[in-house]
Amino acid sequence: MSFDAVVLAGGSARRLGGVDKPALLVGERSLLERALAAVSGASTVVVVGPMRDLPASVVQVREDPPGGGPAAALAAGLAHVRSDRVVVLAADLPHLTSRVVDALLSEADGRDGALLVDSGGRDQVLTGVWSTAALQQAATGRDLSGKPLRVLLAGLDVARLPVGDLGLDGWTDCDTPADLAAARDHAGSAP
Repeated sequence: MSFDAVVLAGGSARRLGGVDKPALLVGERSLLERALAAVSGASTVVVVGPMRDLPASVVQVREDPPGGGPAAALAAGLAHVRSDRVVVLAADLPHLTSRVVDALLSEADGRDGALLVDSGGRDQVLTGVWSTAALQQAATGRDLSGKPLRVLLAGLDVARLPVGDLGLDGWTDCDTPADLAAARDHAGSAP
């Protein structure tokens, strides 16, 4: 199944002291490298955020305004998407793999999209597969600066895939020092 990917790699990482969160190492790879590996099957990969030293095949863009939040970042990335389906990921997901992306692609079949649901029952809107046309239509003509991604997803027909169904009981993003420590412990790496 053909798909593109938009990886959201901006943000201020306030809870981590303002570090460049996507550059943090978990195991032998950075969080951003892990996200890029998970979407290695994408026709086009777009990374939204500050410019980084990435492979030439990766399209790098910045949201307008810089630091404008996830909805604005996704809108900036969507301008470079050509496939009918787009995988949308945050760049702070240490346990994400291509197997998870494949499962989301399958779940999204015949719907506007699919996203992961964590063990607490919360939608993980920054881990999903979406109809490119549905997202573009939701973003057109809107001021998305400072808006959460949920504003673009409201009203879409969404499949929800529980992380437990994928054996991802330790699923988490890396928002806090404790999250990062847990991800590193899981990967068997030192801080």
